Amino acid sequence: MTDTTPSPAGSPAPSPAPLTLLGTGDMGSALGRAWLAAGHPLTVWNRTPSRTEPLAVLGAEVAASAAEAVAANRLVVACLLDDDSLGDALDGTDLTGRDLVNLTTGTPGDGRARAAWARQRGARFLDAGIMAVPPMVGAPDSGAYVFYSGSPALFAEHRATLAVPAAATYVGEDPGFAALHDVALLSAMSGMFAGILHAFALVRHEDVPPRDFAALLVDWLTAMAQSAHTAAEQIETGDYGKGVVSNLAMQSAGNATLLRTAEEQRVSPELLAPYVELMARRVAAGHGAEDSTGMVELLDLR
Repeated sequence: MTDTTPSPAGSPAPSPAPLTLLGTGDMGSALGRAWLAAGHPLTVWNRTPSRTEPLAVLGAEVAASAAEAVAANRLVVACLLDDDSLGDALDGTDLTGRDLVNLTTGTPGDGRARAAWARQRGARFLDAGIMAVPPMVGAPDSGAYVFYSGSPALFAEHRATLAVPAAATYVGEDPGFAALHDVALLSAMSGMFAGILHAFALVRHEDVPPRDFAALLVDWLTAMAQSAHTAAEQIETGDYGKGVVSNLAMQSAGNATLLRTAEEQRVSPELLAPYVELMARRVAAGHGAEDSTGMVELLDLR
């Protein structure tokens, strides 16, 4: 996933840019290995020094403190446990003139607050959301990518370096947008996982081979996922009755069968119940002719 843009004719290819990595846990180490493999000079720091040893063997310079690591390079990438860990690590360090890229998992509010914090200390800032697990990082064609938001100038300058471990996707100048995109996609994934668990719970004590059922499940969910495009159009227009195939009243009525089947199979309905209840509330409010997308209005607490 390195930058393959050719250099102007007759000019040497640019040398891989040096950078600092704060945090060498599972994800940080995967990032570090990718940068080292691509020839980037790398300075690393971790609160537990022994966690830096595998990267040191590969050629990384180990800093004795976070402040020393920050001072080593203009580009500083942090991949720590949480936002509090980032604040603790950088407390008292001189960030003047530094480009801070935060790959630490956080909320949109964390990203916006940390961007303001960095600006006050003379640094440019990008927040990020990693859409991958460590084995995907640095692996060609793994599908790994990272959302970035914040300083557009910082992203433009360091894009090639940031794209080495995983594809780099810029989602806007608002520093909270990377985390927002990250958490929104993860939330959708959590809902899908809940449905998958419920489905397997229904069939697991019957003569239904799980692997055969999994193939059906994947095909079905892949087909149903296309409904997100219809939902997006309905939300943009505010017309939840547009393109309805199965209206909310019909879906809500069908939920009784889902719940009775769970009872017959002695499966808890607790993963389905909140969605079923939300659907019933929307129908009771007079929106039975709409698509299920309209339930988004019940989730809006503004």
